[in-house]
Amino acid sequence: MEDKSSADLRSVTELQRQLHDLLKQLSPERLQILADFAAYLANAESEAATQELLAIPGLLERVKQNQATPKTDYINWRTLRSDV
Repeated sequence: MEDKSSADLRSVTELQRQLHDLLKQLSPERLQILADFAAYLANAESEAATQELLAIPGLLERVKQNQATPKTDYINWRTLRSDV
């Protein structure tokens, strides 16, 4: 029995092949419309991921705090764990 990720990968690969075949049939004007729509979808997906991260309580404050931490306060991980 195959796992879900390999089935998903095959499905994605098949969709990409279908899109590639269909792209060859489109006029330049339709290609531009499709490119604009793909950019819109990618932006919407990115925005959804951003909103998901912003919904994590305190995450933005922790990131800002970590960015404000002077580099001299960091410790090299190799000195903490030599077996890694």
